[in-house]
Amino acid sequence: MYKTEKSKKLFEEAEIFTPGGVHSGLRFFKPYPIFVERARGSRIYDVDGNEYVDYHLAFGSVLLGHSSENVTRAVKAQLEKGSIYGLSNKLEVEVAKKIIQHVPSAQMVKFCNTGTEATYHAIRLARAFTGKTKIIKFEGAYHGWHDYVNISVGPSPREAGPKELPTPVPDSKGIPRNVVENTIVLPFNNLRVVERTARKHGNEIAALITEPIMHGSACCILPKSGYLQALREICDRYSILYIFDEVVTGFRHGLGGAQKIFGVTPDITTFAKAMANGFPVASVCGKKEIMAMFSPSGEVDFGGTYNGNPISMAAALATIQELETQEVYNHLFKLGSLVRKRLREVIGKLNIEAQIVGFGSVFQIALTNNKIENYRSVSALNNEKYEAFQRELMKRHVFIIPKAKKRCHISAAHTIGEVETTLEAMEDSLRTLS
Repeated sequence: MYKTEKSKKLFEEAEIFTPGGVHSGLRFFKPYPIFVERARGSRIYDVDGNEYVDYHLAFGSVLLGHSSENVTRAVKAQLEKGSIYGLSNKLEVEVAKKIIQHVPSAQMVKFCNTGTEATYHAIRLARAFTGKTKIIKFEGAYHGWHDYVNISVGPSPREAGPKELPTPVPDSKGIPRNVVENTIVLPFNNLRVVERTARKHGNEIAALITEPIMHGSACCILPKSGYLQALREICDRYSILYIFDEVVTGFRHGLGGAQKIFGVTPDITTFAKAMANGFPVASVCGKKEIMAMFSPSGEVDFGGTYNGNPISMAAALATIQELETQEVYNHLFKLGSLVRKRLREVIGKLNIEAQIVGFGSVFQIALTNNKIENYRSVSALNNEKYEAFQRELMKRHVFIIPKAKKRCHISAAHTIGEVETTLEAMEDSLRTLS
């Protein structure tokens, strides 16, 4: 029988010492989160001894599989030499060279530790370079939790107002009003509105930031044909810096990022998550004349005790070297296509109001028949029903994050056999919702 009593007890204890019992809000789910004891390959194991095939993969950070042999070996070797120096190390140079080799927009690189830090640095850099203050972001896009971008990530339609010119809605208390006023929120995949806004406010807009594929908090919304290139042209026309947030898409969808897949080169790009198979590392990269404004060569401050630390650099280098074989991507895309195809067959057979979205190694069951092209298309997804689906999957030893607007991921460690078993579990679990 499936039991999680030890996780329940640990959570009750955690609530005494930690607000909400978790150290990141999205880790909480009803009735209480599981506590993981270890992970290897495609699987995680909780403190109650339950084993799950993992499709959460730390929000997609784990690309090669948990405890990947090559990455683990590189990290262990570095640990023997020291975990942190607070000084430069040669691995920083090697990883930066690899990123510049593979990523079209990368002429120079700076390392930090999280995607949130990276987008924060990118936006501050854009404001310094252009001398302007406003930014454009898209409704439903998640670019981290800092004040600049923690706006209109998951607003209700009532709060958000008109579809074509949404009202900026802070996603957290404590964000200053003037920060909100400097953020223009627009619908994704609507070029006409972007053009009109840039024409009206171009002399105030420092940057337009977007995920090339909206993954953050909107499942998986693909750009319309020509959309990303048209944004590039609009940014050029009105002297707006074009920022790609590739924290999710980068390295997961390809070594050159989504920008290489779509053939569009931004001015600045941010990476994190899969670039080190889950070790804490992130980067900001872009054109030399822009990046040169970072300190110490310029006057835009950039610092951090853990930046470029040798443990994360060793993990990043080992990850990139493994990805260079291309075998990983062939496997990931093959399994991703299989999962989406078979799940479409399942929802058709069960006659469920749902659709399967995704790209590459990402997939999600969106419990709606709405045409998905922007945040409003997924804003009304039934999270309660999705949570019930997730709980049924856990009983069948499959783990996904119980958030309807998030996404599922495949790693290089997953096998076709595991995917087949997962598809059976998903069909059985969906049937309970019918």
